[in-house]
Amino acid sequence: MGKSLLIEGLSDAAGFLGGALLGWWLASLLGFEVATEGYSTSRMVGVALVILGGSLGLRQARHWRRKHNERQLQKEKHAP
Repeated sequence: MGKSLLIEGLSDAAGFLGGALLGWWLASLLGFEVATEGYSTSRMVGVALVILGGSLGLRQARHWRRKHNERQLQKEKHAP
């Protein structure tokens, strides 16, 4: 059980961080300022893109893990 929890935590973290970095990159590419002071519209849109990227990355990591677990169960089911 400990190993599966570690894999779950690491895959969630990798998905969230990867997605957040992609969101940051997209915000920068589109010209939104993520790391500025204040509450400008540009910053709020940039932060929203980072949050959106992080949540999509987390969702993708969980989807990958679910599919991976299903494949492992199928292998075990058909193994002699």
